[in-house]
Amino acid sequence: QVQLVESGGGLVQAGGSLRLSCEASGRTFSNYAVAWFRQAPGKEREFVAGITSGHITYYASSVRGRFTVSRDNAKKTVYLQMSTLKPDDTAVYCCAADRNGDMLAFSPREYDYWGQGTQVTVSS
Repeated sequence: QVQLVESGGGLVQAGGSLRLSCEASGRTFSNYAVAWFRQAPGKEREFVAGITSGHITYYASSVRGRFTVSRDNAKKTVYLQMSTLKPDDTAVYCCAADRNGDMLAFSPREYDYWGQGTQVTVSS
């Protein structure tokens, strides 16, 4: 069983930066793939970025070059560094963990555990 808790969201002006954290419980966290998803009002949940157990990273085209995902297994934490934020990045951001850590899934249905989410609001 893994529990995930996100933090770091908030209100920021366009062009600014935020760093989200996803802290996990559970002894085998290092074996999991972890992804960030976001959901804006009236829109479907979408994949943002993810990292496998082998530290391979993937990004949605809309955030590539602006966001960076990383993990610190000793701290059982995955980070999402967000830079050059745009109003379109406004959403609730959730992290999710997949026991199949060698691969990264892009569909939310593949993930076993979810955090509650943290709100990110980017003002223009």
